[in-house]
Amino acid sequence: MRRMMLKSKIHDARVRETNIEYQGSLTLDETLMKESDMAPYEQVHVYNISNGERFTTYLIKGARDTGIVGVNGAAARKAKVGDRLIIAAYGIMEEDESDFYMPSIIIVDEDNRIQKVSS
Repeated sequence: MRRMMLKSKIHDARVRETNIEYQGSLTLDETLMKESDMAPYEQVHVYNISNGERFTTYLIKGARDTGIVGVNGAAARKAKVGDRLIIAAYGIMEEDESDFYMPSIIIVDEDNRIQKVSS
């Protein structure tokens, strides 16, 4: 049996911008993407801690070391600047792979700078 498992998560990311006119996606600082093993155009689930909204979208690479987290397109209605987000990516694994697998968990500060990495 194969299982859908949490691959990586960025916890407490702060929305820095929203753009309803953009055609979709979540803009994410390249450094955060790299550290969390997330890739451009990868599907992510976004959980808005501030208002309880949840949505699924894909990532686009933002400028490195800027702390950018931008919610774009229709999802911009589900977040506002300053909201706190959990950004999660999942992967499919064989059951025996999942026994000892540990996801990459990134905790960021209010400027979206990495404070702690665990995996």
